[in-house]
Amino acid sequence: MSKKQKVIVVGAGIVGASIAYNLSKENQDVTLVESHSKAGCGVTSASFAWINPSGRVPENFQHLYDGSLAAYHVLEKELPELKVDWNGSLSWGIPVNTHKSYIEKITHQQVSELEPHLKEYPKEAFYAFKEGAVDPNILTNLLVKKAQENGVNILFDTKVTQIKKEDDKVVGIHTSKGFIESDVIVLATGTTLPELCKPLSIEVPVESSPSIIIRMKSPKKLIHTLISNSRFEARQLSDTTIIAAEDYLDDHGKNGPEEVGRRAFDTLRNDLKNGEYLELDSIQVGQRPMPKDGYPIVGYHDQIKGLYLAVMHAAITLSPVISRLVAKEIVDNVRLEELEGCRLSRFYPVNK
Repeated sequence: MSKKQKVIVVGAGIVGASIAYNLSKENQDVTLVESHSKAGCGVTSASFAWINPSGRVPENFQHLYDGSLAAYHVLEKELPELKVDWNGSLSWGIPVNTHKSYIEKITHQQVSELEPHLKEYPKEAFYAFKEGAVDPNILTNLLVKKAQENGVNILFDTKVTQIKKEDDKVVGIHTSKGFIESDVIVLATGTTLPELCKPLSIEVPVESSPSIIIRMKSPKKLIHTLISNSRFEARQLSDTTIIAAEDYLDDHGKNGPEEVGRRAFDTLRNDLKNGEYLELDSIQVGQRPMPKDGYPIVGYHDQIKGLYLAVMHAAITLSPVISRLVAKEIVDNVRLEELEGCRLSRFYPVNK
């Protein structure tokens, strides 16, 4: 049996919730700390939540993306309440990585059968029939609920003010509600992770990468897959809600979030049959945590014992597979080969 440790997970977005859930299945004393009043209030709430492992990535990260779909199917078996939309994604007019076995080229007629509510159809498109999407808020809160049922102590409305270190080891955190002792501290706070690490003289190369999510009310289901083309990227979050994703261009003016969001809304109203019945609900900017090279930073810090970092882009895609590996590293006190490419030390090579 593994040694029982006091583990604090800071951050209840999709990454922290996934790690807390996986730790909750082991013999650990886990506390999940979140500054907001509920889980998934940060960038997770503004996620497009496309389970999309088909992009081109370096070889040392490829296995994590390749394992993401299977990890979701395992999670579905563990959490019967979880609803993943496995209707696939349709792409045309944009670059597509066609080397995946589950991506096939389909005809104009096949596109029209998959998406009967489009006004115009491409001559051909690429259909990634194994890809899916989730409701990020429902998923994150379900993970937290299950973690709590498994014995994890959940502390909402609790801000971490300082990480306490003695010699070369973390011993706990100071919070707005007092001090919490720990053997291991997992930082899964997205864009605020570098700020938490600064007092420890640790530089974590993560920056905010804003993106725009537009929500609109739909009279019925008008999109059946996830569509990504040169005009829009959108999917049906529920039978009565469509969400679209757009790049962040500027903070104000004609390329500010409001104008970009309204243009995306107008595009969908124009491109979908019955689109005139769509109603704009909200335009939200999410601050995605983007590591300097674009890929996950995961693992224990080399110089500070007990401090574990977990921050990544494409967190919806990667969290289920990576969080299982994280839990194993913490519980068994091992370094897994699968996560070696994710270490913070790759940014700070040792001079020889």
